[in-house]
Amino acid sequence: MPLWAGGVRGRRAGVLMHLTCLPAALGRGGRAFIDWLALAGFRVWQFLPLGPTGPDGSPYWVRSDSAGNPALLDPQELPAARGAEFDAFIEREADWLEDYACFEVLSALEAGTPGWRGPAPYREREPAALQGLRREHARAFAAVTARQFAFHWQLAHLRDYAHARGVELFGDLPFYVAPDSAETWCQRAQFQLDAHGQPLALAGVPPDYFSPAGQLWGNPLYDWNAMRHDGFAFWRGRVRRQLLKFDLLRLDHFRALAAHWAVPAGAPDARGGSWKRTPGRALLAMLREELGPLPLGAADRGVTTPDVDDLRREFALPGMRVLQFAFDGSGVNPHLPHMHERDSTVYTGTHDNDTTLGWYRGLTEAERERVDAFLGAPNCGMPAALMRTALASVGTLAVLPVQDLLALGSEARFNTPATVQGNWRWQLPPEALTPALAARELELLRLYGRA
Repeated sequence: MPLWAGGVRGRRAGVLMHLTCLPAALGRGGRAFIDWLALAGFRVWQFLPLGPTGPDGSPYWVRSDSAGNPALLDPQELPAARGAEFDAFIEREADWLEDYACFEVLSALEAGTPGWRGPAPYREREPAALQGLRREHARAFAAVTARQFAFHWQLAHLRDYAHARGVELFGDLPFYVAPDSAETWCQRAQFQLDAHGQPLALAGVPPDYFSPAGQLWGNPLYDWNAMRHDGFAFWRGRVRRQLLKFDLLRLDHFRALAAHWAVPAGAPDARGGSWKRTPGRALLAMLREELGPLPLGAADRGVTTPDVDDLRREFALPGMRVLQFAFDGSGVNPHLPHMHERDSTVYTGTHDNDTTLGWYRGLTEAERERVDAFLGAPNCGMPAALMRTALASVGTLAVLPVQDLLALGSEARFNTPATVQGNWRWQLPPEALTPALAARELELLRLYGRA
């Protein structure tokens, strides 16, 4: 049963922190963080996608969303790449692992050249060429496979550890994959690509809160006609694999399941795009038929339209409410606490926002007065006041970024959308999560019925 179906009795709280913020995240670092969460009364750990990233480190630009990022491994707890567990892993993950290993080996040989620019026999996945690649580079193939076994082995043990302490893992699924990814190389028919594998149209969003020119992400768009024809096998597989790893899953960029922003290839920015309909209702219906009640959350931030809200409600998917978006002067802004619904996931801010302290310091005087007036106190203490407001919400799940728990400013911001420098690098300071902080948070969670 999805967490959000618990109603008032299911009220709980979580912490948002990506695994890259921790050393040895899938082993000692992750277990220590789970211990602190349990001590503080938090029952959910939310993080970003865990796929292997490109050079910029963005977890939303992954080389495969079936594979895991080896940088998260605990090097002191690597399992042996042999034996019954290893053999079972190879058999269970065969539908993606072999192709992914080919992709990584080939990428290393071609010095990172994207698949659509590589030699034609590999670009076209000619069987003889791939067989020769496996034979000539068997050790490299074995190394990729061993790292993926270690990743999935450590993640499974971390999940068991979390469950034993009453903590659930809340994962994240990017809506799109990177243009240079195992998926676009191996399953070209699922994407809008030309004969050489280059995108015909690109993903993004129109001008919004974060960027007046919109955001041109550069991901290739799906061929939704092809996906509908084969019963959405690609999407069903990627969701099913994620739910084997996590208890809950956020569907990033949910509004694209109603309609997606399509930008012609070669456009200088996202303003030249247009909305195209997406068969998201048919996809979600098939997922529900296959999986039962969906433990999915909808990332419906930003400006949404009635069709997006209708789709989310039809499939009982909780939406996001972000308090930093609430104070535009409108008394009916959906992010204001009195507008929240029980099936909401409530945040002070997300990984794309500034920290709450940094956000508050960056407001104009009039904006700060508006926030203070709503919260009922002049010069209200930040970020504590906004965290209390999130915990007091009727939303079943409240999630606090770890930077807000530590009252950090803009220096701790994790990502700034529409920029490419300085993102995804923040690290949790050693010894920052103290027993005293846990005791304080536990008292607040009890006060608001979330412990």
